[in-house]
Amino acid sequence: GSHNLRNFCISWVVVCGALSVTALCQLVLRNQEQSTAIPRNNSCPGTVEVSGFVCGSVSCVFYLGSRFPQLYKNLRRRSTEGTSYLLFALAVMGNCTYGLSLVLKMPKTKSSRGISFVHHLPWLIGSFGALFLDIFVSFSCL
Repeated sequence: GSHNLRNFCISWVVVCGALSVTALCQLVLRNQEQSTAIPRNNSCPGTVEVSGFVCGSVSCVFYLGSRFPQLYKNLRRRSTEGTSYLLFALAVMGNCTYGLSLVLKMPKTKSSRGISFVHHLPWLIGSFGALFLDIFVSFSCL
């Protein structure tokens, strides 16, 4: 019950804090890399890009995971009482427009499109996966 929720919240804060510190360190490293005149091979992802991809993947897991407690509660109770339909309707619109913005922003050339797709994969899965789960919650409310 509340003990598990408290532990989850504490874990979430610790993980977000660690990710924030990591992101800040990566920004500092990026600024140092850009200030040096050493040429870099752009075909190989650097530490900053890999860190961004890892953060995006972790974000995707948390974002998708945030829908399951509501789905579980609704299925267990066989009721949607107390669920804010407006929250899920707005989340559907937000995830739909965010996912579409990523897709529409893809480069025009096929070779660049594949690389861009892979780079944006965690955010695409997060937005469209959450969209699917939000639609499921919305239909259960109706």
